[in-house]
Amino acid sequence: MERIKVGIIGTGFSAMAHIEALRRVPFVEVIAVSSSSKEKSIEFSKKMCIPKAYGDADELIRDPEVQAVHNCTPNSLHFEINKKVLLAGKHLLSEKPLAVNSEQSGELLRLAGESGVVSGVSFNYRHYPMVSQVKEMLESGNNGKPNLVYGGYIQDWLSNDTDYSWRLEEDKNGPSRAIADIGSHWCDTVQYVLNKKITEVFADLKIVHPIRKKPKGKVNTFESSNDVEREEVKITTEDYGSVLVHFEDGVQGVFTVSQVTAGRKNRLYFEISAERSSFAWDQENPNRLWVGKRDHSNEEWLRDPDLLSPKSVSLAHYPGGHQEGWPDGLKNLCIDFYQKVRNRDHESSFATFSDGHRIMRLIDAILKSHREKRWVSLAE
Repeated sequence: MERIKVGIIGTGFSAMAHIEALRRVPFVEVIAVSSSSKEKSIEFSKKMCIPKAYGDADELIRDPEVQAVHNCTPNSLHFEINKKVLLAGKHLLSEKPLAVNSEQSGELLRLAGESGVVSGVSFNYRHYPMVSQVKEMLESGNNGKPNLVYGGYIQDWLSNDTDYSWRLEEDKNGPSRAIADIGSHWCDTVQYVLNKKITEVFADLKIVHPIRKKPKGKVNTFESSNDVEREEVKITTEDYGSVLVHFEDGVQGVFTVSQVTAGRKNRLYFEISAERSSFAWDQENPNRLWVGKRDHSNEEWLRDPDLLSPKSVSLAHYPGGHQEGWPDGLKNLCIDFYQKVRNRDHESSFATFSDGHRIMRLIDAILKSHREKRWVSLAE
Protein backbone atom coordinates (compact mmCIF):
# COMPACT_ATOMS: atom_id res chain seq x y z
CA MET A 1 0.00 0.00 0.00
CA GLU A 2 1.36 3.41 -0.97
CA ARG A 3 1.71 5.95 1.77
CA ILE A 4 -0.05 9.32 1.47
CA LYS A 5 2.56 12.05 1.18
CA VAL A 6 1.99 15.13 3.33
CA GLY A 7 3.43 18.64 3.52
CA ILE A 8 3.37 20.78 6.69
CA ILE A 9 3.16 24.58 6.44
CA GLY A 10 4.53 26.10 9.64
CA THR A 11 7.23 25.22 12.14
CA GLY A 12 5.70 26.20 15.51
CA PHE A 13 3.93 24.29 18.28
CA SER A 14 1.03 23.14 16.08
CA ALA A 15 3.34 21.94 13.31
CA MET A 16 5.40 19.89 15.77
CA ALA A 17 2.24 18.32 17.21
CA HIS A 18 0.85 17.46 13.76
CA ILE A 19 4.12 15.87 12.67
CA GLU A 20 4.36 13.73 15.79
CA ALA A 21 0.72 12.63 15.35
CA LEU A 22 1.20 11.80 11.67
CA ARG A 23 4.22 9.66 12.44
CA ARG A 24 1.88 7.42 14.41
CA VAL A 25 -0.34 6.86 11.35
CA PRO A 26 1.21 3.95 9.37
CA PHE A 27 -0.10 4.90 5.92
CA VAL A 28 1.00 8.57 5.99
CA GLU A 29 4.44 10.10 5.40
CA VAL A 30 5.53 13.70 6.05
CA ILE A 31 7.84 14.58 3.15
CA ALA A 32 7.99 18.39 3.14
CA VAL A 33 7.86 21.45 5.36
CA SER A 34 7.77 25.18 4.66
CA SER A 35 8.35 28.19 6.86
CA SER A 36 8.62 31.97 6.64
CA SER A 37 12.24 31.63 5.51
CA LYS A 38 14.34 29.02 3.75
CA GLU A 39 16.88 29.00 6.59
CA LYS A 40 14.24 28.36 9.24
CA SER A 41 12.65 25.64 7.15
CA ILE A 42 15.98 23.86 6.56
CA GLU A 43 16.82 23.99 10.26
CA PHE A 44 13.41 22.57 11.19
CA SER A 45 13.50 19.87 8.51
CA LYS A 46 16.89 18.65 9.74
CA LYS A 47 15.67 18.58 13.33
CA MET A 48 12.54 16.60 12.34
CA CYS A 49 14.23 14.44 9.65
CA ILE A 50 11.93 15.68 6.88
CA PRO A 51 13.48 15.35 3.40
CA LYS A 52 12.22 18.55 1.74
CA ALA A 53 12.40 22.13 3.04
CA TYR A 54 10.76 25.07 1.27
CA GLY A 55 11.15 28.80 1.89
CA ASP A 56 7.45 29.56 1.45
CA ALA A 57 4.06 27.90 1.28
CA ASP A 58 3.66 28.33 -2.47
CA GLU A 59 6.69 26.13 -3.20
CA LEU A 60 5.37 23.36 -0.98
CA ILE A 61 1.88 23.52 -2.48
CA ARG A 62 3.35 23.26 -6.01
CA ASP A 63 5.35 20.13 -5.14
CA PRO A 64 3.72 17.37 -7.25
CA GLU A 65 4.63 14.73 -4.65
CA VAL A 66 2.66 16.46 -1.89
CA GLN A 67 -0.88 15.02 -1.86
CA ALA A 68 -2.17 16.63 1.34
CA VAL A 69 -1.30 19.76 3.29
CA HIS A 70 -1.57 20.66 6.99
CA ASN A 71 -1.86 24.41 7.51
CA CYS A 72 -0.22 25.15 10.88
CA THR A 73 0.41 28.87 10.40
CA PRO A 74 -0.81 31.92 12.39
CA ASN A 75 -4.53 32.64 12.06
CA SER A 76 -4.15 35.59 9.68
CA LEU A 77 -2.54 33.30 7.08
CA HIS A 78 -5.16 30.55 7.20
CA PHE A 79 -7.48 31.97 4.54
CA GLU A 80 -4.82 32.76 1.94
CA ILE A 81 -2.99 29.45 2.30
CA ASN A 82 -6.14 27.32 2.59
CA LYS A 83 -7.46 28.92 -0.61
CA LYS A 84 -4.25 28.14 -2.50
CA VAL A 85 -4.25 24.51 -1.32
CA LEU A 86 -7.86 24.00 -2.38
CA LEU A 87 -7.26 25.59 -5.78
CA ALA A 88 -4.27 23.27 -6.21
CA GLY A 89 -6.61 20.29 -5.67
CA LYS A 90 -4.83 18.91 -2.60
CA HIS A 91 -6.38 17.48 0.56
CA LEU A 92 -6.30 19.97 3.40
CA LEU A 93 -6.34 19.85 7.19
CA SER A 94 -6.33 23.40 8.57
CA GLU A 95 -5.60 24.51 12.08
CA LYS A 96 -8.46 26.39 13.68
CA PRO A 97 -9.96 28.89 13.30
CA LEU A 98 -10.62 28.29 9.62
CA ALA A 99 -10.15 32.01 8.87
CA VAL A 100 -10.41 35.33 10.73
CA ASN A 101 -14.04 36.03 9.80
CA SER A 102 -17.08 34.26 8.36
CA GLU A 103 -16.81 36.00 4.99
CA GLN A 104 -13.44 34.33 4.43
CA SER A 105 -14.57 30.97 5.81
CA GLY A 106 -17.66 31.07 3.59
CA GLU A 107 -15.48 31.40 0.51
CA LEU A 108 -13.31 28.49 1.70
CA LEU A 109 -16.40 26.35 2.23
CA ARG A 110 -17.51 27.07 -1.34
CA LEU A 111 -14.07 26.26 -2.75
CA ALA A 112 -13.86 23.05 -0.72
CA GLY A 113 -17.18 21.92 -2.17
CA GLU A 114 -16.01 22.64 -5.70
CA SER A 115 -12.57 21.06 -5.28
CA GLY A 116 -13.63 17.50 -4.57
CA VAL A 117 -10.78 17.04 -2.06
CA VAL A 118 -11.06 16.00 1.58
CA SER A 119 -10.90 19.07 3.83
CA GLY A 120 -11.12 19.40 7.60
CA VAL A 121 -10.43 21.63 10.58
CA SER A 122 -8.26 20.58 13.52
CA PHE A 123 -10.82 20.47 16.31
CA ASN A 124 -9.13 17.56 18.07
CA TYR A 125 -11.19 17.28 21.28
CA ARG A 126 -13.93 15.40 19.41
CA HIS A 127 -11.50 12.52 19.13
CA TYR A 128 -11.04 11.60 22.80
CA PRO A 129 -12.60 8.23 23.73
CA MET A 130 -14.54 9.59 26.72
CA VAL A 131 -15.94 12.53 24.72
CA SER A 132 -17.19 10.02 22.15
CA GLN A 133 -18.59 7.92 24.99
CA VAL A 134 -20.77 10.80 26.22
CA LYS A 135 -22.06 11.29 22.67
CA GLU A 136 -22.95 7.61 22.32
CA MET A 137 -24.64 7.52 25.75
CA LEU A 138 -26.79 10.54 24.85
CA GLU A 139 -27.63 9.09 21.44
CA SER A 140 -28.86 5.86 23.05
CA GLY A 141 -31.86 7.74 24.47
CA ASN A 142 -31.54 5.93 27.82
CA ASN A 143 -30.61 9.13 29.66
CA GLY A 144 -33.39 11.35 28.36
CA LYS A 145 -33.25 14.72 26.63
CA PRO A 146 -30.34 17.10 27.38
CA ASN A 147 -31.51 20.34 29.00
CA LEU A 148 -28.45 22.24 30.20
CA VAL A 149 -24.74 22.40 29.39
CA TYR A 150 -22.05 24.47 31.04
CA GLY A 151 -18.26 24.53 31.24
CA GLY A 152 -15.35 26.35 29.70
CA TYR A 153 -11.78 26.39 28.56
CA ILE A 154 -9.32 28.10 30.89
CA GLN A 155 -5.55 28.60 30.80
CA ASP A 156 -2.95 30.71 32.60
CA TRP A 157 -0.21 31.30 30.02
CA LEU A 158 -1.20 34.98 29.57
CA SER A 159 -2.05 35.74 33.20
CA ASN A 160 0.86 38.19 33.72
CA ASP A 161 1.14 41.51 31.89
CA THR A 162 4.66 40.44 30.88
CA ASP A 163 3.37 37.34 29.06
CA TYR A 164 3.44 37.83 25.30
CA SER A 165 2.82 36.00 22.02
CA TRP A 166 1.94 36.79 18.42
CA ARG A 167 -1.57 35.66 19.35
CA LEU A 168 -1.99 38.99 21.16
CA GLU A 169 -1.58 40.91 17.90
CA GLU A 170 -4.86 41.43 16.06
CA ASP A 171 -3.22 41.63 12.64
CA LYS A 172 -1.83 38.10 13.10
CA ASN A 173 -4.51 36.43 15.21
CA GLY A 174 -7.70 38.19 14.14
CA PRO A 175 -10.26 40.31 16.03
CA SER A 176 -10.91 37.63 18.68
CA ARG A 177 -8.38 35.73 20.78
CA ALA A 178 -9.70 33.76 23.78
CA ILE A 179 -13.02 33.04 22.05
CA ALA A 180 -11.51 32.21 18.65
CA ASP A 181 -8.49 30.26 19.91
CA ILE A 182 -9.97 28.21 22.76
CA GLY A 183 -13.68 29.03 22.93
CA SER A 184 -14.01 27.66 19.40
CA HIS A 185 -12.78 24.28 20.70
CA TRP A 186 -15.39 24.23 23.47
CA CYS A 187 -18.20 25.16 21.10
CA ASP A 188 -17.21 22.57 18.50
CA THR A 189 -16.80 19.80 21.09
CA VAL A 190 -20.14 20.42 22.81
CA GLN A 191 -22.07 20.85 19.56
CA TYR A 192 -20.57 17.56 18.38
CA VAL A 193 -21.45 15.71 21.59
CA LEU A 194 -25.02 17.03 21.68
CA ASN A 195 -25.46 16.84 17.90
CA LYS A 196 -27.13 20.25 18.22
CA LYS A 197 -26.02 23.63 16.88
CA ILE A 198 -25.74 26.84 18.88
CA THR A 199 -28.40 29.19 17.50
CA GLU A 200 -27.94 32.41 19.52
CA VAL A 201 -25.53 33.96 22.01
CA PHE A 202 -25.19 36.69 24.63
CA ALA A 203 -21.55 37.54 25.35
CA ASP A 204 -19.55 39.51 27.93
CA LEU A 205 -15.83 39.82 27.11
CA LYS A 206 -12.98 41.52 28.93
CA ILE A 207 -9.38 42.61 28.38
CA VAL A 208 -7.70 42.03 31.74
CA HIS A 209 -4.36 43.58 30.68
CA PRO A 210 -5.11 46.54 28.35
CA ILE A 211 -1.36 47.24 28.27
CA ARG A 212 1.22 44.45 28.08
CA LYS A 213 4.99 44.59 28.25
CA LYS A 214 6.21 43.04 25.00
CA PRO A 215 9.77 41.64 24.76
CA LYS A 216 11.72 43.42 22.05
CA GLY A 217 13.11 40.06 20.87
CA LYS A 218 11.17 37.11 19.46
CA VAL A 219 9.09 34.94 21.83
CA ASN A 220 7.30 31.75 20.81
CA THR A 221 3.84 30.75 22.04
CA PHE A 222 3.92 29.21 25.57
CA GLU A 223 7.58 30.25 25.95
CA SER A 224 8.86 32.15 28.98
CA SER A 225 10.26 35.62 28.32
CA ASN A 226 11.76 36.71 31.64
CA ASP A 227 14.65 39.14 31.99
CA VAL A 228 14.44 40.74 28.56
CA GLU A 229 14.08 44.33 27.39
CA ARG A 230 10.43 45.30 26.88
CA GLU A 231 8.11 47.88 25.40
CA GLU A 232 4.50 48.67 26.32
CA VAL A 233 1.84 47.76 23.75
CA LYS A 234 -1.94 48.20 23.69
CA ILE A 235 -4.04 45.01 23.65
CA THR A 236 -7.30 44.94 21.66
CA THR A 237 -8.43 41.29 21.97
CA GLU A 238 -10.11 39.60 24.92
CA ASP A 239 -8.31 37.75 27.73
CA TYR A 240 -11.55 36.42 29.17
CA GLY A 241 -15.18 35.95 28.24
CA SER A 242 -18.46 34.37 29.33
CA VAL A 243 -21.18 33.51 26.82
CA LEU A 244 -24.78 32.44 27.34
CA VAL A 245 -25.79 30.05 24.56
CA HIS A 246 -29.02 28.64 23.17
CA PHE A 247 -28.88 25.40 21.19
CA GLU A 248 -31.38 23.73 18.91
CA ASP A 249 -34.28 21.89 20.62
CA GLY A 250 -34.36 24.21 23.62
CA VAL A 251 -31.05 23.22 25.20
CA GLN A 252 -29.46 26.15 27.04
CA GLY A 253 -26.01 26.72 28.45
CA VAL A 254 -23.10 28.95 29.34
CA PHE A 255 -19.34 28.75 28.94
CA THR A 256 -16.35 30.76 30.14
CA VAL A 257 -12.97 31.09 28.47
CA SER A 258 -9.89 32.58 30.08
CA GLN A 259 -6.18 32.77 29.32
CA VAL A 260 -5.49 34.58 32.61
CA THR A 261 -6.50 32.01 35.28
CA ALA A 262 -3.43 31.12 37.35
CA GLY A 263 -2.81 27.41 37.76
CA ARG A 264 -5.12 26.24 34.98
CA LYS A 265 -2.92 25.01 32.16
CA ASN A 266 -5.29 23.64 29.54
CA ARG A 267 -8.66 22.90 31.12
CA LEU A 268 -11.44 22.30 28.63
CA TYR A 269 -14.39 20.90 30.56
CA PHE A 270 -18.13 20.48 30.19
CA GLU A 271 -21.09 19.14 32.14
CA ILE A 272 -24.30 18.12 30.42
CA SER A 273 -27.53 17.72 32.40
CA ALA A 274 -30.03 15.36 30.78
CA GLU A 275 -33.36 14.17 32.18
CA ARG A 276 -32.02 11.06 33.89
CA SER A 277 -28.23 11.57 34.04
CA SER A 278 -25.52 14.20 34.08
CA PHE A 279 -22.16 13.82 32.33
CA ALA A 280 -18.95 15.65 33.27
CA TRP A 281 -15.61 15.49 31.43
CA ASP A 282 -12.36 17.41 31.95
CA GLN A 283 -9.51 17.44 29.39
CA GLU A 284 -6.91 17.66 32.17
CA ASN A 285 -8.24 14.30 33.46
CA PRO A 286 -9.25 12.86 30.10
CA ASN A 287 -9.53 9.15 30.87
CA ARG A 288 -12.39 9.56 33.34
CA LEU A 289 -16.05 10.35 32.79
CA TRP A 290 -18.36 11.21 35.71
CA VAL A 291 -21.99 10.15 35.30
CA GLY A 292 -24.37 11.65 37.85
CA LYS A 293 -27.61 9.99 39.01
CA ARG A 294 -30.40 11.13 41.31
CA ASP A 295 -31.90 7.84 42.44
CA HIS A 296 -28.80 5.69 42.86
CA SER A 297 -25.05 6.01 43.21
CA ASN A 298 -23.09 8.15 40.79
CA GLU A 299 -20.73 6.39 38.38
CA GLU A 300 -17.18 7.00 37.21
CA TRP A 301 -16.29 5.47 33.87
CA LEU A 302 -12.65 4.78 33.04
CA ARG A 303 -11.15 4.71 29.56
CA ASP A 304 -11.06 0.95 29.04
CA PRO A 305 -11.72 -0.54 25.57
CA ASP A 306 -13.51 -3.48 27.23
CA LEU A 307 -16.12 -1.14 28.72
CA LEU A 308 -16.73 1.53 26.07
CA SER A 309 -19.46 1.79 23.44
CA PRO A 310 -18.66 0.61 19.88
CA LYS A 311 -17.46 3.82 18.22
CA SER A 312 -15.57 5.02 21.29
CA VAL A 313 -13.59 1.77 21.41
CA SER A 314 -11.93 2.68 18.10
CA LEU A 315 -10.43 5.79 19.73
CA ALA A 316 -8.88 3.90 22.66
CA HIS A 317 -5.65 2.26 21.49
CA TYR A 318 -4.25 0.88 24.75
CA PRO A 319 -5.67 -1.36 27.51
CA GLY A 320 -7.37 0.11 30.55
CA GLY A 321 -4.93 1.78 32.96
CA HIS A 322 -2.61 2.86 30.12
CA GLN A 323 -3.31 6.58 29.99
CA GLU A 324 -4.05 8.40 26.74
CA GLY A 325 -4.36 12.16 26.29
CA TRP A 326 -3.92 15.22 24.09
CA PRO A 327 -1.41 13.74 21.56
CA ASP A 328 -3.65 10.69 21.17
CA GLY A 329 -6.70 12.80 20.39
CA LEU A 330 -4.76 14.53 17.61
CA LYS A 331 -3.56 11.16 16.33
CA ASN A 332 -7.18 9.95 16.22
CA LEU A 333 -8.13 13.03 14.19
CA CYS A 334 -5.35 12.32 11.69
CA ILE A 335 -6.35 8.65 11.39
CA ASP A 336 -9.96 9.64 10.77
CA PHE A 337 -9.00 12.29 8.20
CA TYR A 338 -6.70 10.03 6.19
CA GLN A 339 -9.11 7.13 6.27
CA LYS A 340 -11.47 9.51 4.48
CA VAL A 341 -8.71 10.38 1.99
CA ARG A 342 -8.22 6.67 1.26
CA ASN A 343 -11.91 5.79 1.19
CA ARG A 344 -14.54 8.45 0.54
CA ASP A 345 -17.21 6.10 1.91
CA HIS A 346 -15.53 6.16 5.34
CA GLU A 347 -17.97 7.49 7.96
CA SER A 348 -15.78 10.21 9.42
CA SER A 349 -16.30 12.35 12.52
CA PHE A 350 -13.66 15.09 12.03
CA ALA A 351 -14.80 18.71 11.75
CA THR A 352 -15.52 19.64 8.14
CA PHE A 353 -15.17 23.06 6.52
CA SER A 354 -18.93 23.41 7.04
CA ASP A 355 -18.37 22.97 10.78
CA GLY A 356 -15.43 25.39 10.66
CA HIS A 357 -17.50 28.00 8.83
CA ARG A 358 -20.30 27.75 11.38
CA ILE A 359 -17.77 28.28 14.18
CA MET A 360 -16.58 31.44 12.39
CA ARG A 361 -20.18 32.66 12.18
CA LEU A 362 -20.49 31.91 15.88
CA ILE A 363 -17.34 33.92 16.71
CA ASP A 364 -18.65 36.83 14.65
CA ALA A 365 -21.97 36.63 16.54
CA ILE A 366 -20.22 36.58 19.94
CA LEU A 367 -18.17 39.68 19.06
CA LYS A 368 -21.32 41.44 17.81
CA SER A 369 -23.22 40.48 20.97
CA HIS A 370 -20.47 41.93 23.16
CA ARG A 371 -20.35 45.17 21.16
CA GLU A 372 -24.11 45.65 21.10
CA LYS A 373 -24.86 44.14 24.55
CA ARG A 374 -27.71 41.92 23.32
CA TRP A 375 -28.66 38.44 22.19
CA VAL A 376 -27.45 37.77 18.65
CA SER A 377 -28.93 34.99 16.50
CA LEU A 378 -26.80 33.11 13.99
CA ALA A 379 -29.72 33.55 11.61
CA GLU A 380 -29.11 37.32 11.46
